[in-house]
Amino acid sequence: MRTLAAANPDHVVLAGDVLDWANTKTGQVRTLVLTVAALMAIIAVLMAWWKTRSFVGTLVAFVLAALVLWGISNLSVLQTKVGSEINDAAPAAVVHVASDVPALAGEGWRVA
Repeated sequence: MRTLAAANPDHVVLAGDVLDWANTKTGQVRTLVLTVAALMAIIAVLMAWWKTRSFVGTLVAFVLAALVLWGISNLSVLQTKVGSEINDAAPAAVVHVASDVPALAGEGWRVA
């Protein structure tokens, strides 16, 4: 099996080309997902109007669609906020066990 470098010793294959391609494809997929989500949001708002013929129902559908689109487009912001809140969680509580309390299972406990 011959590699590209063995076929042409003056040709250098860089990982940067692959990384650039992957970043380009990731950007294209992100754009496609946002476009499809926007189209689905428009369809959802139109269907809400068609089914309810109500301004309030259509407004609620519009606000929910806007929130979903905002969440999709700002996924990295949400990810860092959630990660920072998880990392800043309170320390584990300390539990003290009294030795003179009967065990939970057995005849020592009565529910009145």
